[in-house]
Amino acid sequence: MSLAVMQPSILAIEARRPIQGVTVLRMTRGKRTQTEELEIRLLREGIVESSHYAEAVVCDTRGRVFSVAGNPETAAFIRSSLKPIQALAVVASGTKERFNLSDKDLAVICSSHQGTVTQSRQVFNILWRCDVDPSQLRCPIPTGRRSPLQHNCSGKHAGMLAVCQKCNWSLESYLSSRHPVQQLVLEKLADLLRIPTAEFISARDDCGVPTYFLQLSQMATLYAHLASGSRLDLECLVRAMTRYPEMVAGDGEFDTELMRLSEGELISKAGAEGVQCIGRVGQGLGLAIKVKDGAKRAKHGAAIHALRQLGWITPSAAERLAEQFTTLSDYKRLEVLGELAML
Repeated sequence: MSLAVMQPSILAIEARRPIQGVTVLRMTRGKRTQTEELEIRLLREGIVESSHYAEAVVCDTRGRVFSVAGNPETAAFIRSSLKPIQALAVVASGTKERFNLSDKDLAVICSSHQGTVTQSRQVFNILWRCDVDPSQLRCPIPTGRRSPLQHNCSGKHAGMLAVCQKCNWSLESYLSSRHPVQQLVLEKLADLLRIPTAEFISARDDCGVPTYFLQLSQMATLYAHLASGSRLDLECLVRAMTRYPEMVAGDGEFDTELMRLSEGELISKAGAEGVQCIGRVGQGLGLAIKVKDGAKRAKHGAAIHALRQLGWITPSAAERLAEQFTTLSDYKRLEVLGELAML
């Protein structure tokens, strides 16, 4: 079978029923490429206790689908997997050079961190360099914590505030989708996917920043671009993430452990509600996964299964990841069934 070309520019946008006064758009195509989904089973002493289902797709920078499990046109909010793309605003605007931000700073801007002292201090360092008070952060204070610096999205917010400071934009309203910093992020996203900015569907993420409703093939295409090595701005972010994986998530977290084990060959960024995006550095290929019920444990199992099948990780790395993320206790483990069909 020939490669299925998944060009975002041929999307048809159809209006659906308004929800709470907002018109929701549906992206459709005349032809669909669909295979069996992945099934992730929770086994208790070998007996199936529950099951999750996930879809996965691998694309190149042109949006062509190379392999798929499920429907590559399934759409979901990309959530925190968008953070490296949002961080493009820091690089593209000259903010990195203006405030002499380091690779470690860029890594925490791309992160969903654990709020450790080291990570929170790194976020503070960004704000200190651009002379912005931490009180300007609009991300929530996590339950049981004392400062918004400890929120897992504080790095992203600090990066946006740094761009605002450099460009003399308002620091007060940077969460608004109409704010120049959010418009800059949208322009970078639209440029990578070759879709007009007006066609994107957005909603507020839990931290208040806009996130976008994308097809899985589009998420995979973004990570293919990110990992391709063809653009200096993207390569700058990849270098930061792979050099400081402990800043991107934290010890024991999937993104950090995968990037450590792959030794710079993969970039990985999780999103909430079962989203996981991975790019193969230097190859221009991206993998996007969405677990239908949003289960975090299921996306880890699906990702390890897909990476093993694709040959993107070594057998020893796969075993170490499986031991950490699919062996849940002495009595419980995950088992993944299904394959990515090569197109």
